[in-house]
Amino acid sequence: MKIKNNFITFITVLILLVPLLTGCQNSMEGTSADGVTRITFWHGINPPENREIFNELLAQFNENNPNIEVQGLYVGQPDEQLPKIIASVVGNQPPDVLWYVPQLTGKLVDLGAIKPLTEWFDGSTLKEEIEPAMLSTMRLGNEIWSVPFATNNTAMFYRPSLFEEAGITELPSTWDEFVTVAGQLTKGNEQHGVLLSSGKGEFTVFVWLPFIYGADGFIVENDQPNLINEGTQKALSLGAELVNSNYAILSAPDRGYELDDFISGRVAMQITGPWTLAQLKQSGIDYGVFPLPVVDKPATVLGGESLFVFKTNPEREEASLRFLEYILGKEFQQQWALKTGYLPINRLVKDSAEYQQFVAENPVLEVFLEQMDNAYTRPILSDYPTISENLGRAIESTLLGQKSAEDALGESQKRINLSVGN
Repeated sequence: MKIKNNFITFITVLILLVPLLTGCQNSMEGTSADGVTRITFWHGINPPENREIFNELLAQFNENNPNIEVQGLYVGQPDEQLPKIIASVVGNQPPDVLWYVPQLTGKLVDLGAIKPLTEWFDGSTLKEEIEPAMLSTMRLGNEIWSVPFATNNTAMFYRPSLFEEAGITELPSTWDEFVTVAGQLTKGNEQHGVLLSSGKGEFTVFVWLPFIYGADGFIVENDQPNLINEGTQKALSLGAELVNSNYAILSAPDRGYELDDFISGRVAMQITGPWTLAQLKQSGIDYGVFPLPVVDKPATVLGGESLFVFKTNPEREEASLRFLEYILGKEFQQQWALKTGYLPINRLVKDSAEYQQFVAENPVLEVFLEQMDNAYTRPILSDYPTISENLGRAIESTLLGQKSAEDALGESQKRINLSVGN
């Protein structure tokens, strides 16, 4: 792939900043003189309510493991993190553990940056506790390269009070019904039916992929990137129809996870996930959830971030694996699920009486749990960041009315072909 000069300059600047992010931690340092192995954990946990919960759980780990100290660093949302991650690898100042979507696996493997986890995972008692559906996100080739932090998928959140005001008594289950209901919920420019995620980032792609897969579309065919197909075009055209009809407004670029308009009532529906439950509970608003509308078949996309261990030295790698054991275990997974709404990846938690009671008290979770049966995994390919970025560009230009879905996808495919050498 050809890299433009301005991008090289950007990465060079970031390399100079990496020591500030890592706390000037040298990749060759091991256990300090006081017998404590200190490691860094980069993450983009959001919303802030969830970061506070994580920091409390991290403090528990550090207290219970006096020979290890994990420093958690919030380094922005995933798309903001990517240049920092690449720069840290090039500058030989990577974090010890990284929280990021598993679709980065191929790129990190190509860079020789991360430690394979196959031997450790195969020898761990935790192997039998992990949800089998997660294995596809952990593996590339014959190796396991990451473990799941937690999981989720997306569904349609809605405001029941606004539905009642509009006289809507049936929740939409098809694309046509969804468009109709969005129109009924729209009141000029004061209130719109739905907020649609827009931008070139991974969150936008994550939100739109269920519509693509549900329309029998795809983004990879025979292990090659391919955005040009009827299903992908249908999904983007659906978004354009909603925007052109004034039934939808767009999120700020790459901020489709923000709930301000939904909480204020400026929109009646928004596609998001169970990670928002803590924030919504604190807001005090009414809300409900229904499955994503269907056109050809039910579909959602497996979400959630994974944990990667970077190659540093034996002491820090061993401490990082201890931290992974904590994250995967029942104690962390149960507290994280009960406090944030994320779906647990540990089956002991999912089957526990405490979690079943939590679901009974928060019935919206049943939608996400049931949708896991129709969840697709985003491709684990080294070219995935290029595919995602260009699909995001096509989504954005279509929603902004700059191009038709067909033309936007065609241009994005050309850029992908140039980038990956097809």
